[in-house]
Amino acid sequence: MQTGPVNPMPPVVVGLFLVMLGIEAALSLGNMGYIGGPGAVGWRAGAVQTYGINGAIVDWMLAQGVFPAEHMMRFVTYLFVHGSFTHMIVAGVLLLALGKFVGDVFAWWAVLGVFFGSGIGGAVVWALVLGDPGYIFGAFPGVYGLIGAFSFILWLRLGQAGENRARAFVLIGFLIGIQLIFGLLFGARSDWVADLGGFACGFLLSFVVSPGGWQSLRARLRHR
Repeated sequence: MQTGPVNPMPPVVVGLFLVMLGIEAALSLGNMGYIGGPGAVGWRAGAVQTYGINGAIVDWMLAQGVFPAEHMMRFVTYLFVHGSFTHMIVAGVLLLALGKFVGDVFAWWAVLGVFFGSGIGGAVVWALVLGDPGYIFGAFPGVYGLIGAFSFILWLRLGQAGENRARAFVLIGFLIGIQLIFGLLFGARSDWVADLGGFACGFLLSFVVSPGGWQSLRARLRHR
């Protein structure tokens, strides 16, 4: 049986995008007064407070040694709440592009593992490193995790071709540069720490969840 020249978009990536789009549509339509009545104007702020990562709450959990489910769920739910329609669309477009590339190599469960694992890891890094009492929200730490997986795939391919593996990190270097420029022009936000934490988690997780990754990692450790 012949297959088309282009592989279809992985269903799990489409599913993540549609969930993000559905939530953003509700928040945007509510803010514009089309649904939900007058109270819908505050839906976005309420969603951030209920589902976003809050540094003060994380500090409280660590200090008390108590980890309620209503707060632990934030490490996943914050990925689906965005500050604006533009914020969501930029994250969604990157999700589709990188998810397509990674999904052509990784299994569907590995794509989900990288996205959510990086989102959780990025939030943990942000909370522990900065101690910022504010909020972070949006899919970018998970998307940066997919950039980490993308870089891992390039890193492997460049190594197999005997080329300079440092080229695999051109994309993340470019994005860091863009963030620095925007930070200088418009003021830096602390969520870039979560993005970089997500990238690192995505790259490291790829050693385990990539095809043959766990066996390959065990083999490398045995030879050291």
